[in-house]
Amino acid sequence: MFKRTIFSEDHELFRTQVSRFVAAEITPNHAQWEKDGRVSRDAWLKAGEAGLLCAAMPEQYGGAGADFLFSMVVMEELSAAGTLGPGFSLHSDIVAPYLLHYGTETMKQEWLPQMARGEKIGAIAMTEPAAGSDLQGIKTTAIRDGDDFVINGQKVFITNGGNCDILILACKTDPSQGARGTSLILVPADTPGFRKGNQLLDKVGWKAQDTTELFFDDVRVPVTNLLGSEGRGFYQLMEQLPQERLLQCVRAASALEAALEWTVGHVTGRKAFGQTIADFQNTRFKIAEIKAQAVLMRVFVDKCLEMHLAGELDAVDAAMGKMLSSETLCRCLDDMLQMFGGYGYMWEYPIARAWADARVGRIAGGTGEVMREIIGRSVLGGKK
Repeated sequence: MFKRTIFSEDHELFRTQVSRFVAAEITPNHAQWEKDGRVSRDAWLKAGEAGLLCAAMPEQYGGAGADFLFSMVVMEELSAAGTLGPGFSLHSDIVAPYLLHYGTETMKQEWLPQMARGEKIGAIAMTEPAAGSDLQGIKTTAIRDGDDFVINGQKVFITNGGNCDILILACKTDPSQGARGTSLILVPADTPGFRKGNQLLDKVGWKAQDTTELFFDDVRVPVTNLLGSEGRGFYQLMEQLPQERLLQCVRAASALEAALEWTVGHVTGRKAFGQTIADFQNTRFKIAEIKAQAVLMRVFVDKCLEMHLAGELDAVDAAMGKMLSSETLCRCLDDMLQMFGGYGYMWEYPIARAWADARVGRIAGGTGEVMREIIGRSVLGGKK
């Protein structure tokens, strides 16, 4: 039987802690958060106190100084529980690394410790109404005026958008330069002119996640809020996207394993026509196929994690992982939901929520079609 080797004993001890936290603080409240459309700020504070946030950030900035795998333990346990509302991973493993890699020392000292404690919630705003996977097409501008940038524009589908206290904004500081005119700017949520949508977005899945629109009307921030150099934003985004896509692979692998466990429990206990559903050959064959897919995905994703830790995971590797894991999860969940019959369509059953939550994986972080373009160009090169 395949055994995972990427995690150490320390990681597994931390996993036990995280699993207990999820069982005590997340799972009992998740249904209410789905109704509210957001996770309570109290849960963020408790997660910070328990060491679940920004684990991979250096101790000098409030983190645990642990390796990236500790953050992946948090993601795996949330996924395994079917509780995807808390945007802990985006906060800890996407927003915080942008600050760490490109932010000034003042930014790091001010924001990262508060993020690690759960006192301040982070988000990143890339997508716009007319620009999704094509980040070069963003229209939000930040035009310099003396010692300030003046920001105008709109963002949409922003994870953690409703709760966010700080935002990393992708915008055009020189619209005439295309991708070379793109910059990343830190925008505190209490800045005048920065406005969140009046209502959280009503999504098919991820209903506890506070996804929203953001609006910028003559928002003024000091030029010192620029992350890195002006005009380097697009390249910074490209440098960090492999990790963002890897996160989706990790989430998909854990979600598939959990859903398979739920399904096995159902088909071995539910009876039809005088026998359990598991007694039907079709069920056994489907379960066998899904089990094989889950193992293959896990082996591939763990290898991607190893490569990422070694600094070897490139954009093409991440695109392959993101495309295959998101599509495999959707396909297998559809088959497993079918085995639940009418119960599978009831929101109270975790398989229904997992099925709805999984669909966004084929869109967020770059669509499956864009992943195919990245992979295809790497294979074909000039042979198109």
